[in-house]
Amino acid sequence: MGKSLSLTEFVALIAFLFSLIAIGTDMMLPALGIISIDLNLQTENHAQLIITVFLLGTGLGQLISGPISDTYGRKIVLCTGISLFILASIAAIITSDFLMLLIARFIQGLGISAPRSAGTAMVRDLYNGRKLARVISLAMMIFVLAPAIAPLLGQFLMISFGWRSIFTACTVAGLIAFVWLVIRQEETLIVENRRPFLISNLMQGYKTTFTNKRVIISTLVQALVLGGLFSYIASAPQIFSEWLNVESKFPLYFCGIALFSALSNILNATLVEKLGMWFLSTCAIGFNMIFSIIILSIYYLELIPIFLYLPVFIMWSCVLLFTMAMSVGNLMALAMEPVGHIAGLASSIIGSTSTLISITIAILIGMLFNGTGLPLITGVTILAIISFALNLKNPRNTA
Repeated sequence: MGKSLSLTEFVALIAFLFSLIAIGTDMMLPALGIISIDLNLQTENHAQLIITVFLLGTGLGQLISGPISDTYGRKIVLCTGISLFILASIAAIITSDFLMLLIARFIQGLGISAPRSAGTAMVRDLYNGRKLARVISLAMMIFVLAPAIAPLLGQFLMISFGWRSIFTACTVAGLIAFVWLVIRQEETLIVENRRPFLISNLMQGYKTTFTNKRVIISTLVQALVLGGLFSYIASAPQIFSEWLNVESKFPLYFCGIALFSALSNILNATLVEKLGMWFLSTCAIGFNMIFSIIILSIYYLELIPIFLYLPVFIMWSCVLLFTMAMSVGNLMALAMEPVGHIAGLASSIIGSTSTLISITIAILIGMLFNGTGLPLITGVTILAIISFALNLKNPRNTA
């Protein structure tokens, strides 16, 4: 099965691989405004494309990286994807054209899709069931530190060296991941379990994945949850700047919110083997739904004075990210458990489907931004209601 890393190091490696996605998104958040000015964009809303195009590449890339990892192994796909991420980061450093920057961001996303699909498959190669959910939760617990620290680091780099230095940091992070992976982690998919890269195998894999009720529902619910998360990430800088008038403090607030959400992974890792993935994900989504309805009512009915808008929005943000962090790992584990025999292909289908749906949702909600946080809160509330209803129909066994 490959080199027997300690559980601690393996979780840390997987968490760092996953963190490259957060580094590629959250570190950019404080720079969107200055990039829109520097590249003469018509509105700051256009700068949101820097985030959404990256995530679009991540979603599409998983359609390729997952199946290939089932054929050639996880490690070679991970190394190739990270290399592509590094090269695209260098291209972003030297470009001065917005379109070329978007192309570089899209290629970054394609490359970083490998940790999402092949990395998840690597975990599934070694673990299953509630143990799988626990390992993912432990990795997510570390992973959450990336979006907590990334905006602060991005703001520091932007102020000190300009926004292009953020892509230099992406390059360095990619190099660290590449060296760590090459030196310490051997292949987890043994040759006997590899599948030829054939169209017939791909079609059979798609059929197997999309005819399993648990996989379908878990993927759709995950897509809706991530849709709310990506909408928040894309809209939060403008909300803190234009609605709450605390632009300079946004990275600090975001750091605190992200660190609070990390507590959910500690709680989940402790409880998941006792209570199960379905129960915890349903409770998390349900709590988010109820709390979002309350907060939405408070804002729409103007039940609080303006000076309380900021603390109430931060409180809602903490609950939102806390419950999302608890539910996403469990939903991924629920979706992956029935299809472990095609883990690479399945993770790519599940990951790309959920990512592409969630990106579409994020773009639509982002376009509704009107200078307040109400479109975001409304969108997240609707998504939570649908997610909760769907997950109630999610089978608790793998049949």
